Amino acid sequence: MKLSGNTILITGGGSGIGLAFAERFIKAGNTVIVSGRRENVLQQAKEQCPGLITHVSDLSHEAERVALFDWVTANYPEVNVLVNNAGIQHRFNVLKTDAETNWSYFNKEITTNIEAPFHLSMLFAPFFAAKNEAAIINVTSGLAFTPFALTPIYSATKAALHSFTMSLRHQLSDTSVEVIEVAPPAVNTDLGGAGLHVHGEPLDAFADGIFQGLEEGKQEIGYGTSVNRLRMSRDEIDIYTENMYNAAKNTIE
Repeated sequence: MKLSGNTILITGGGSGIGLAFAERFIKAGNTVIVSGRRENVLQQAKEQCPGLITHVSDLSHEAERVALFDWVTANYPEVNVLVNNAGIQHRFNVLKTDAETNWSYFNKEITTNIEAPFHLSMLFAPFFAAKNEAAIINVTSGLAFTPFALTPIYSATKAALHSFTMSLRHQLSDTSVEVIEVAPPAVNTDLGGAGLHVHGEPLDAFADGIFQGLEEGKQEIGYGTSVNRLRMSRDEIDIYTENMYNAAKNTIE
């Protein structure tokens, strides 16, 4: 995809990976809109990144996804790039959850991580297909390929988004819409809670690496440990997954 002259919508763009991408896209000469659930976080993002356009939207609700699409296309009809970045991650032990009374808590992870990017992609794809150049960038995870057993829903949702992205790429292959997957490793952000990813990849180095992949025209972009995971054999996946679980299982027991 071209890296300048776009109008870009980034979901979950008020902090972390989304904001790091927004900063780089603005610096490269793009108009950038970010959505997020919390107005105060979006305001802080605007203060940190002058020129950023923000819009409050809770993507776990179908009506708000449609409203976001309608608002963006009405006010910024030149929009040609969607970055599905918003995500929720919960760590839990299935033997110690009250799924009967707390299912809505876990279901929000599913609706945010699966329904939102699926729905937004399906809303924007026909709109983008009428343009000369466009792209949909789906942020999955290295955990889409080697699940982390302590985040079973998150890992499964990212695997689903990876599969959807592959299908979307084929369906849009005869259009002007590029479909790109970004699969981060653990990155030092507050995903899942403050302090959980302090040993992850530095955010700025990760974002720079992903932009290098975009410049090179890659359709699947990993970074750090996620690069090898994109092409692991099934036996390697089993070993990697078991080792991750054994290294961390005591943290929630």
